[in-house]
Amino acid sequence: MSHRAAMPVLHLTEDARGISHFSDLSLPLDRGVFAPPAPPMPMSQTEACQGLLYLILPAGWGGAKHPSPRRQVAFCLSGRLRVEAGDGEIREFGAGAIWRMEDVAGTGHTTTVLGDEDVRLAIVQLSRKPGDPNPEGNP
Repeated sequence: MSHRAAMPVLHLTEDARGISHFSDLSLPLDRGVFAPPAPPMPMSQTEACQGLLYLILPAGWGGAKHPSPRRQVAFCLSGRLRVEAGDGEIREFGAGAIWRMEDVAGTGHTTTVLGDEDVRLAIVQLSRKPGDPNPEGNP
């Protein structure tokens, strides 16, 4: 690899006042062996996770403003979303986007499905951090 590869990720966090904000992450990928004997490839570090779920937001769906139910990463498989952060910034994205949600304790964000197509997501639930809210009562 002649240059360092990176994976773009839309990141939603919150400040000390509980207001959510977007940022654009560029996760570094280093040359690594993932599936020997396949040749090395760009890959990230491994991150601990709790679960995986698949979710469909139906066409026309729009939710009320809410914090993320837990730290999680959504992989948009199809459809288009509009997300408004607590600070009023709006982002739209669709298939292929990676959206990391870490606004778990504040006022949250608002999500709306755009267009006539359902939004299909694969969501990886990250391990909880000390101080995270736990509304489901799960570890």
